[in-house]
Amino acid sequence: MKRHLGSTVLALGMGALMTLALASCSGKDTAASGSGSTSSGSSSSGSEAPAADEIKPDAISTVGPANGTKMELWTFVDLHSQHYAAMLEEWNKANPDRQIQITFVTYPYGDMHNKMIMANQTGTGAPDICDIEIGQFPNFTLGNVQFVEMDKYIEPYKNNVVQSRLDIYGSKGKHYGIPFHVGATVMYYDAKALEAVGIDYKTIKTWDDFEKAGIKYTKATGKKFTGVDTGGTDWLWLSMAENKQDWTDANGKADIRINGVSDMIKMQQRWIDEGFAYVTPGGQIDTEAGYQTVGAEDVVAFPKALWYMSRFLNYIPDQKGNWAIAPCPVYKAGQPRSVGIGGTGTVVSLQSKNKELAAEFVVFAKLSLSAEKRIWEILGFDPVNTDLWQDKSITHDPNNKYVQYFRNNPFDTLNEIKSEIGGIKAVPISSTINEQINLNVLNNCLENKADVDSELQAAQDEIDIEQ
Repeated sequence: MKRHLGSTVLALGMGALMTLALASCSGKDTAASGSGSTSSGSSSSGSEAPAADEIKPDAISTVGPANGTKMELWTFVDLHSQHYAAMLEEWNKANPDRQIQITFVTYPYGDMHNKMIMANQTGTGAPDICDIEIGQFPNFTLGNVQFVEMDKYIEPYKNNVVQSRLDIYGSKGKHYGIPFHVGATVMYYDAKALEAVGIDYKTIKTWDDFEKAGIKYTKATGKKFTGVDTGGTDWLWLSMAENKQDWTDANGKADIRINGVSDMIKMQQRWIDEGFAYVTPGGQIDTEAGYQTVGAEDVVAFPKALWYMSRFLNYIPDQKGNWAIAPCPVYKAGQPRSVGIGGTGTVVSLQSKNKELAAEFVVFAKLSLSAEKRIWEILGFDPVNTDLWQDKSITHDPNNKYVQYFRNNPFDTLNEIKSEIGGIKAVPISSTINEQINLNVLNNCLENKADVDSELQAAQDEIDIEQ
C-alpha cells in the first residue's frame, strides 16, 4: 500500500510513535525532547485531529522593529523561540537595511505539525518559517515538497557542517531543513561508581569489554550496570550505524531483519540473563522514571545523544563530577562509534512572500558561529558547525555549566568521533517500523525472552503490508 500526501494527517498519530526513536531537543520530558515516550501533543489513538482554525497556540510574541519585513515562525518549543529572538536581534544589528520583525507562535507538538500539513495541503495559511521535528519530517516530503530548497544558503557553511545531519532533512538529494544539533550518541559512565570497584571506563572499547565490566560491577555491588530499552530504539540505531546499515534502503523500503538490529537484541537478552542489565524503568532512560534510575545509580552506563547532558543538570544535579562521556563501544575495532539521534529541522515555506530573506535568516540563526555558540552555551546542544568544536575558548570555558558538570570535556569526545557519526534515515515507513519495534519486538524479546529472528520476521510481515 503506497502512502500519499492526503493520508499524512492520519500518519501523525503513528508519528507519535516515531518519537520513540527520533524526537529531539525540546527540553521537555516527553518524546518531543528525547527518544522514548509518546509526544505530548500527538495522539496515538487515531482520534480525529482538530481543525486548523481550532488549534490554539501556547504562546505568541513579536520581536523586531515595526518597519521590518513581517514574518511568522511556528515552533513547538518555546525555548527555540527564545533562541530565534536573540538571533533576530543580532541579525537586525548587522543588517540595518534588511530589518525583520517576526511573530513567534508556539503550538503543542502534535497540533503544530497537523496545522502545518493542512496548510501545505490547502496551499494557504503556512508561516514563513517552521520547526519540523525529525520524526515528523517524512510526512512533509511526500509528493511535491512545499519548502524552499536550502542548499544555496547552506553553501558557505557546507564544508564545516556534519553532512549526515543535513541529509536527514532532505529528499532526493535536496536539503530543506536546517538542524539544531548533531545529536551524537555517546556512552555516559558513572566513573565514580565504576572506580569504586576497580573499573576504568576508558578501557571499555568493545561490547565484549562492556559485558565484562557489567558482570564485574554487578558481582561487586549487586546493582545493575545498564538498562536496555523497550520504549526507544537508540541502542538499535547505534548498532546499525556501527555496522554501516540502515533498516530502509535508498528508496525508503524497509527490511529490519539485519544483523545491526538482531545482534544487539540478542546481545541484550544475554546481558539480562547474565544479571547485569534489566529493562529500564519507563521503557528508556529519557523519562521521569529514567532520570530517577540514573539518580539512584541503578544504572551506571548507557548510550544517549549529547543533548542528554541537559537532563543531568536539570534532573540529577547532585551527581556533578561523577559522570564521564566516552565513545560508544563497538563490536570490533575500527567500526564507527556514534550515530546522530533526534533533531528539529527549520524550514522556509514556499508560501512565504519573503522566501530569500527568511532562508538567509534561518541559516544565520542556526549555522553561523554566533548562533552555534549560543546553541551550545544556552541550549546545551552539540553544534552542527564543526568550526566551533575547535574553539577552546568556547568548548573549554571553565565557567560553562556542562564543562563543569562532567569529568571530561564533551568536545574532546566529540572531536574524537567527528568522522564516525552515522545517520539513520527518517522516511514515511519509519513510523510503522517504530511501532512494530517498540510495541512488539523489543517488549517480546526483552521482557518475555521471545526468539529474536521470529519476532523480527513477524514485524517485517506487518511492515510489508504498509509498503
